[in-house]
Amino acid sequence: MCPLGAGNRTLGQETDMATQPRVVIVVDDDPGFLSSIARLLSVQGFEARTFDSAEALLNSDAATTANPMLLDIHLGGISGIELRRRLSASGSNCPVIFVTSIDDDATRKEAINAGCVAYLKKPFAPNLLLDALGRAVS
Repeated sequence: MCPLGAGNRTLGQETDMATQPRVVIVVDDDPGFLSSIARLLSVQGFEARTFDSAEALLNSDAATTANPMLLDIHLGGISGIELRRRLSASGSNCPVIFVTSIDDDATRKEAINAGCVAYLKKPFAPNLLLDALGRAVS
């Protein structure tokens, strides 16, 4: 199931210089969103690998290094939901957080059916994303 947002706790990451940061794949066609999310994740001890399309991710080997993924639903070309389905069909069970600025019941239902740990409507408070990431990596 895919919870629709969440409580007010933040993700406390203990950092250890010997520990590799957890990699989060972020796919969104908005360069400003990619940049701001990458900064937020970095501050929280994550390594963000950003892609401006589903196709760019599929043409890389990065999908195998991620845990979790943050996917925009409405992308040009392959949608975030279709990307999730393709990755699942290829054996990936990486947790997914869907984000969207176009929220409706049909899209939400489709996202939940595709499988996700959270569904966030843009714009969202950083603590909602951090809470979703905490659930995804636990």
